[in-house]
Amino acid sequence: MTVAAFAFYLFAIVAVASGIFVVTARNPVHSVLWLILAFLSAAGLFVLMGAEFVAMLLIIVYVGAVAVLFLFVVMMLDVDFAELKAEMVKYMPIGLLIGLILLGEFVSVFAVWQSAGGAEGLRAAVTPDAAQVQNTRALGMILYDKYVYLFMLSALVLLVAMIGAIVLTMRHRKDVKRQNVLAQMWRDPAKAMELKDVKPGQGL
Repeated sequence: MTVAAFAFYLFAIVAVASGIFVVTARNPVHSVLWLILAFLSAAGLFVLMGAEFVAMLLIIVYVGAVAVLFLFVVMMLDVDFAELKAEMVKYMPIGLLIGLILLGEFVSVFAVWQSAGGAEGLRAAVTPDAAQVQNTRALGMILYDKYVYLFMLSALVLLVAMIGAIVLTMRHRKDVKRQNVLAQMWRDPAKAMELKDVKPGQGL
């Protein structure tokens, strides 16, 4: 077994195992740490594929920013995870039913899977030759030239997901005083100020 094959199997096994531990760990902080290990293993796989730029992006963006943000959110927010798990138990039968349906669909798809004759050539033709074009330039040509509309569509999907997450998690507290800009703009100037005639020696 060559060094590259050994590294591939090592990174692959660590990535799969850490992904399993992410969803099975009881402590959410441990889940985030396992997620970081999964990202690092995926970055190692990208390095073996020759995509060093993507591997560095994965480490800098996901490990250095997203995973650390998850870690701070989990550690700083006072979330009652026991209550959340109790809520999840109520929906467990529906989740298991949906999981069984998806598993059946995957089994039915892979049971009749047939590889096309020119699939390998088409897969290799997606990216330009690494000896002629650098990795970063090839990635930019694919994202911002050949598949620019699909890239913009994925950005739109992420935008909709972000707006949905904000709407679902937004809570209006009644004990917090907020500024009403429209009420300030539409106020009557004649009623905005009231003059009091204070007589000498008397207060309001």
